[in-house]
Amino acid sequence: MEPKLLKQLLLKNHQDAISQLQPAQSSAAALYQSIHIPPMADSRERIRGPSRDGREFLTSPRQVLRRLMLLSEGRQYREAAGVVGRLGPSVLHSVIAELPLDLLLEHLPHSSYLLESFYTRLTTLNSTPKPDVPSETVVWQLVRLFANPHESGLRQRCSKLLQALAQYEPSLRQALRERRRSFDNAVQGLGVHGLTTDATGQLISLHVALKTELQRHVDTYKTAIHKLEELSMVTVNQDPAHSSHQRLLAINYGDIQQRLIDNKTLLTMLDKPALKQLQTLVENLSSRVENDKDMLSCVGQVKRLDAQAHIEKRPAAGLLMNFSRGCEVVLHMMGPESLPPSPAVTNKANATGSAGGSSCSDGYHSDDSANEEASEMVSLYRNLYIENRADALEALDSLPQLKHAHSLKGKILFSMIVLSFRLCHGMRERKVLEVRRVLNCALDSSCETTLALDRSVRHHLHETIESFPLGEIERSVFNQVLSTLHEYPCLETCPPLTHYVSACVRLAWRMINQKAPYYLDTDFNLGFLRPEKHERHPQSDRRSDLIKAFLWPALMQNNQCAFKAVVAT
Repeated sequence: MEPKLLKQLLLKNHQDAISQLQPAQSSAAALYQSIHIPPMADSRERIRGPSRDGREFLTSPRQVLRRLMLLSEGRQYREAAGVVGRLGPSVLHSVIAELPLDLLLEHLPHSSYLLESFYTRLTTLNSTPKPDVPSETVVWQLVRLFANPHESGLRQRCSKLLQALAQYEPSLRQALRERRRSFDNAVQGLGVHGLTTDATGQLISLHVALKTELQRHVDTYKTAIHKLEELSMVTVNQDPAHSSHQRLLAINYGDIQQRLIDNKTLLTMLDKPALKQLQTLVENLSSRVENDKDMLSCVGQVKRLDAQAHIEKRPAAGLLMNFSRGCEVVLHMMGPESLPPSPAVTNKANATGSAGGSSCSDGYHSDDSANEEASEMVSLYRNLYIENRADALEALDSLPQLKHAHSLKGKILFSMIVLSFRLCHGMRERKVLEVRRVLNCALDSSCETTLALDRSVRHHLHETIESFPLGEIERSVFNQVLSTLHEYPCLETCPPLTHYVSACVRLAWRMINQKAPYYLDTDFNLGFLRPEKHERHPQSDRRSDLIKAFLWPALMQNNQCAFKAVVAT
């Protein structure tokens, strides 16, 4: 073959190879451009091999972002999280600024590992000022997922992400509580649109009651106007001099008597008890308008959070209750807030610490894990009083039927926590006896084999406290309170009260099934305040030590007070 012909053939093959390579390069450039990554400068960068220690790519934000996106496209989120865990402050801030967060949110819960690594790394570095990270967007995406959970293992995948979010942005808790409270209040506000009472006490619709009341007002005012017209010859065109002080002192008995008759007649027409019903009806109407405004506002918030919610086709109450439940789940998964431990727990920890590592008679041990667990339990119990009880009390305050029953509202919440512990304790003992019965063990046996079986059952209940079904106990607590207060049917349609019962039962079950079980001090006698087990409410009379009411029961463990009872004096 001639050299000239060979040269032409090689040139043609080279051009064909370039033409096949160009579409692939343009597709890669378009992909990088869509996620705001500039294309490679030249071919040398593309074929450059990795460094021997594998860390050279961590020095360039552009290369890190490209690496994260490639791993995310392959759903290799754990490997991507490992990359983020080695980033320095400046590279991390640059990557976050260019990170396409919406793509990661679309792939939740699978991308939770990567998001968690970002927040954990930010918290660890603790750089100031904080980078602008849309933490609230991530939280509401998680609320949307938990409002309509369809994937199994959702809690396990997202629990660490939520804990990292709460640690990085503590203010998210309050935002979630306020949003959940607004959802619950909006659902509760739907209950005011029922029937109302007229002047005779009969239940009728508000519009009919308004029409009847307005017609009564119209008829009364027409009669009063006719009466005033009869008196106009005397009262309207009167000479001003006739109303002077001297003239009024000079009128005689007959004039006073006639004036009294005229004014009494007008007063009888206008000051009827039936006419005062209009103001109540107008206030009812105003309340309904405001409640509907709140409902539409909350539904609008849900629509902004979830564009696929189909709010036009779903009941508004069910929609908000789902998102309220999502907020509650997210708050629960964030874990307890870092509150200072109770003085009782601190004293126990100090006492066990001075024991030189030996076991104490009260059941506490000197190892750090036991002290941390005790502190966590007491913190959860304190949170139940400070947060959950306050939310439920605020909801009860908004119920018109309980507006003036101040002591009753506190007794309702107190009874629910006491019932929760009592029924959970009964459930645990029933489960132990059921296992004995199934295995044909004597119910009153005290042999070592039977006692070992009881310990195994209790150990199993301790290991499954998070997944054990407690719906039966929750319904029982709620029904016992409702059956006692049957004259207050409004309690059945109070979502915050339902949330409160659920929180009480879940925490009571967890505390009762500890290795050293917690229990409530049931000495509720209204005697004198005892500082070792009672704490005075801030609004109580500090000059008196006589207990008037128990607001919150004391928490006990091994005959030691872990959390003092809150009392009113």
